[in-house]
Amino acid sequence: MKEYAREFYQSAAWKRARQQAIKNANGLCERCIRTGIYRAGAIVHHRIHITPKNINNPYITLDVNNLEYVCEDCHNKEHSTKQHKRYGFDQNGNLTPPAPATPPGTGKFSGKKRTGGERSKKRYGGAHI
Repeated sequence: MKEYAREFYQSAAWKRARQQAIKNANGLCERCIRTGIYRAGAIVHHRIHITPKNINNPYITLDVNNLEYVCEDCHNKEHSTKQHKRYGFDQNGNLTPPAPATPPGTGKFSGKKRTGGERSKKRYGGAHI
């Protein structure tokens, strides 16, 4: 968690907005559900990312229209912080290898210091219906 956002994420207003976003999504990842995959969400994500300049703007930080509940995989795709390290399956059911790791210093966030924060708990896998 970024230091400038620490107080915000501990506020009662954020906790209420977060719970409302989870309720609105019925506890499911909003991105996966659009592709027909039913997977539990794990992270309430701000569509317009929070910055030091907009941290006090409730239309960005607390508006449920700017929040989406996503699984850890979808959140990581958004922020490109992790590569898939597991085998998967393609549309035909064939086993696919993990994505190759991005060489150090070549990623989207190379050169930027990572900040500590709470890790999301992995929940349930997805299933096609």
